Amino acid sequence: MSVTVAVVYTYGDNADLLNETRPAHREYLRGLADSGHLLVAGAWVPGEPAGGLLIFRAADKDAVHGLVADDPYVLAGVVTKSQVHEWAPPLGPLAGAFTEQAD
Repeated sequence: MSVTVAVVYTYGDNADLLNETRPAHREYLRGLADSGHLLVAGAWVPGEPAGGLLIFRAADKDAVHGLVADDPYVLAGVVTKSQVHEWAPPLGPLAGAFTEQAD
């Protein structure tokens, strides 16, 4: 059984650190996507507060806390706050894909 977990990142204001760390961050997320843990991720668009949204599939919420802790953005201090929430959307054309329980 697995759960879907939404993670909201808030970035600090150090643009140089963000840009320097971005390649390692993206490589890390690419590996999580390839392994099936990361379903989708992206930064907020310009004009929004600096940060992003990541949607994970994992055994439980604690597993996602571990994945977030190893993100190069988190390790380098780019992420100043992360919110981790189990998520089960009931509506919309993709809702079933996110709430489907996998073994």
